[in-house]
Amino acid sequence: MVYREMQKALRAYGEVLRLVRRLPEDTRAYYSKYARENFVNYRDADPNDVTALNDLLKRTYTHSLWVLNKYSVDESAAGRLKEICSA
Repeated sequence: MVYREMQKALRAYGEVLRLVRRLPEDTRAYYSKYARENFVNYRDADPNDVTALNDLLKRTYTHSLWVLNKYSVDESAAGRLKEICSA
């Protein structure tokens, strides 16, 4: 179970970085650094606390949508992230 949750978090991180590529070029460095810092900050989360991990993934999705909307990127671009974070 721990391995599966770790894989899920890594897939979410990779998808967030793919979404960053859709942002305006002058904002990409900031948001990719921001995403990395957030994933690093939560890497010590208890992998056995599925509720906490699901909450983190939901926040990842919600915040990603906020950033996409801020830069007028179609939210449908986050479909894969939604699948990862909702599963």
